[in-house]
Amino acid sequence: MTKPHLLIQLDPDQHASVFDAVVAADSGVDHLLQYHGVQIEQVESLVHGAIFTRGPADLHQTAIFIGGTDVTAGEAILDAVTASFFGPMRVSVLMDSNGANTTAAAAVLAAAEHLALQDTRAVVLAATGPVGSRVARLLARQGSHVTVASRRLDRAQEVCDDVTQRVEGAQLSPLATSVEGAVEAALERADLLIAAGAAGIQLVKLDNWSHQPQLRVAIDLNAVPPAGIEGIDATARNVMLNQVACYGAIGVGNTKMKIHKAALRYLFQTNDQVLNAEEVYAIGQDILSS
Repeated sequence: MTKPHLLIQLDPDQHASVFDAVVAADSGVDHLLQYHGVQIEQVESLVHGAIFTRGPADLHQTAIFIGGTDVTAGEAILDAVTASFFGPMRVSVLMDSNGANTTAAAAVLAAAEHLALQDTRAVVLAATGPVGSRVARLLARQGSHVTVASRRLDRAQEVCDDVTQRVEGAQLSPLATSVEGAVEAALERADLLIAAGAAGIQLVKLDNWSHQPQLRVAIDLNAVPPAGIEGIDATARNVMLNQVACYGAIGVGNTKMKIHKAALRYLFQTNDQVLNAEEVYAIGQDILSS
């Protein structure tokens, strides 16, 4: 008898995410087991509970999803999960804390609809946050020249250093947005602008981006007014402003949700997948090419 698909949701927050539970149900998971307030020292016993209850031939019917709002905590849980595996005793795992991986993948895929990302010049605002840093990483892996923008130059440099370690040949440069005129100067040379700032914070004004001669795509991932990129509505999806294709957070969100559900379904194909930013992006590519 075919065993049901079991998804084990590990969430470091006080309450396990309702959003993640609903997406799991919509993706076709048979049973969802939610654990909240998960601490690193608890992970091994939770993982062993998952891998010792079914034989190796059935382990692909069990999977782990790591959610919550704290991406750093999610990454630490992911490391603890994979460290608990041995030999064939493992299950597939997806890390998407705060939706960082699926959102970043959806944003970069939206840009790829209009631009050949190889050698594209991209400016990523708020690039030191969980989504922005992954956007920078994915763009660098596609061969883009990425300006990593943050209020603090040292924080931007940290992201550049991290991506350079992960991506061979990555082309990145840090930018301090606190320096007057720095963003505007960077946008004069940019093909792509992506803003990944916190909710309700405007990062760039309309006059500073909408008339740039080379800019072709602008993507704002903030859904809460005011827009991170002034002039882009949250629902915008390939809305043209001058020569620029504009996307808002909700406009990108449809693709993000498709990727999230597809990634959950991918978990149950084999028992040895670890889905982080790059793997989630590849799933998005498969969706858009099918």
